[in-house]
Amino acid sequence: MAAVGLRAEGIGHRFGALEVLADIDLAVPPGEVTVLLGPSGCGKSTMLAILGGLLAPSRGRVVMTGTPPPDSLNPLTYVFQDFALLPWRRVAGNVALVLEGRLPRAERAARVAEVLALTGLSDFASAWPRQLSGGMRQRLGIARALAVRPAVLLMDEPLSALDTPTRLLLHDEFAAMIAATAMTCVYVTHNLAEAVRMGHCVVVLSRRPGRVAHRLRLDTPLDQRRPDDPDLRAAEAALWDIIRTDAAAAAREIAND
Repeated sequence: MAAVGLRAEGIGHRFGALEVLADIDLAVPPGEVTVLLGPSGCGKSTMLAILGGLLAPSRGRVVMTGTPPPDSLNPLTYVFQDFALLPWRRVAGNVALVLEGRLPRAERAARVAEVLALTGLSDFASAWPRQLSGGMRQRLGIARALAVRPAVLLMDEPLSALDTPTRLLLHDEFAAMIAATAMTCVYVTHNLAEAVRMGHCVVVLSRRPGRVAHRLRLDTPLDQRRPDDPDLRAAEAALWDIIRTDAAAAAREIAND
C-alpha cells in the first residue's frame, strides 16, 4: 500500500479580483484515486496545481501525509492533457529523460524497461513518437511519469483529447496499473463516466468559486469495474443530478463571453 496521501485545509484562491476557490477541505487517502469533478471554470485544475505545489493558495495549506519511499525521485508528478513528448527522442529515450543525471546507466535502463512493460510499450521502445497512435503517446506520457516512482500522481484530464474507444481502453489500462502499483492519484475530469470508472472517491466542486459540494464513495475495486455495471451507471446519474444546474449555468456563461 502506498504510504503517502495529501490533506488540503481551508484552501481558497483568487486570481486578482476573481475568486476561484473557497473554503476547501480535502483528504486524498494513500493508495486511492480521488477524482475532482465539476462544471467548466469551477477551479478543478487550479486545485490540482495547489495540491501539487505548482501554485501557492491565497488561503489555507496542503500537507503531505506519510513519507515518500526512498526510490521516489519526484514525490509529486504530473500528467497533463498535452503529451509533451520530445519528437527527436525515441520512446525509450523519452522515458529515460527524467532519469538522466539521477540514476546510474544500468539502473536507468532497468527502470525504463520496467515502466514500458507496465504500460504495454516494450515492443515500441525504439519507435519515434510520431509513429505512435494517440493512445500510445498518452501511455508513453504515463510511463515517463511512473519512471520516477511518484508517491502521488496528479492527472489533469489526461484522456480528454482522445477518441471515445481509445479513452475506454485506457480506462481499463490505467485501472490495472493503479491497482498493480497501489498508487495515490488525484484525477481531474469533467467526464461523468470517467469519474465513476476511475475514482475511489469523487469530489464534486460547485460553480465558481469552487467549493466541495458533494463526495461520492465507490467501493468496487478499479480493476473489477465495467462500463455496463448498473452501480456505476446509477452513480453517474446521481452525479449528473448534483452538477446539472451548475453545468448549465457555466455553459451559459461561456456562451455569453
